[in-house]
Amino acid sequence: MSITVVDFGCYGLQINKAEDVELGILAKQITSALSDIGFVYLINTGIQNSEVLSVMDISRKFFALPQAVKEQFSRSFDSKHLNHGWVAIGSERLNTSRPGDLKEAFNVEALSLEIKWPPNSLVNEFQTTLEGFFRHCEQLSLRILNIIALGLGLNASDFVSQHKLMSTNKNMTTLRSLYYPPIDKSTVKKGQTRCGEHSDYGTITLLFQDSSGGLEVMHRTGEYIYSPPIPGAVLVNIGDLMQRWTSDLLISTKHRVMLPSDDKNIIRQSVAFFVHPDDDTVITSCDGSNKYPPITAKNYVLERFNDTYN
Repeated sequence: MSITVVDFGCYGLQINKAEDVELGILAKQITSALSDIGFVYLINTGIQNSEVLSVMDISRKFFALPQAVKEQFSRSFDSKHLNHGWVAIGSERLNTSRPGDLKEAFNVEALSLEIKWPPNSLVNEFQTTLEGFFRHCEQLSLRILNIIALGLGLNASDFVSQHKLMSTNKNMTTLRSLYYPPIDKSTVKKGQTRCGEHSDYGTITLLFQDSSGGLEVMHRTGEYIYSPPIPGAVLVNIGDLMQRWTSDLLISTKHRVMLPSDDKNIIRQSVAFFVHPDDDTVITSCDGSNKYPPITAKNYVLERFNDTYN
């Protein structure tokens, strides 16, 4: 019971034109994994591990700031950028039956002049580093969506055409830099975890882990399996909207990060790029089965936010 590793090199960001035969093989490999467990590791994507480490390094400098400073950049539910900004430890409950998750985050929902960022005087190059990484993840995610469509026998543009507005306030695609501090177990509430069991909301997620690990993925058997970090790899998983879109051909699998053992009670960092269709996209079963009732991409996410943030 392990997650498949697939070489994405024939269609990585460094490739201008890929061969049809190679794309066909790649599409079969990826959709097979995503229909089995909902997760797949991709190597040779064109996103370098050094870039991931730079994002984590500069994020760590932000998370080290005093809470009163970070609160100036808090996520605001009242703005038109609903998901941008700092998220405090314990304010999210990704499993609503558990206490708040023991992690904090900085979310980048859109690349807009209206958004408030920590200035260079606080963390030099914070904005430019995260925005640059957002762009690279956006480019990679469009290639992955192309491949998934091919693997399902659809037109290559069927999913990409509904993701045209990423990085604007008309699409809820979000880059999240996540920080899990060491745990003082004497203060942990009953049932509290670093990140509660949950499935993601959108179409696909790109996850970059540090060497600390800790992610567990639920297998079809109901058993959670360890998903180790692989240097240079991106871990891709299916979200709820893609499962609905494909009438359960592709699986949105639950995953979690439990409390560390005493000998691994260290900082954990990850960077996740949560890909969503454009807000007004109506998600219906692409096979015409009407297995799920139609819903717009934005309304589905707002329903999930109501649970996660009360």
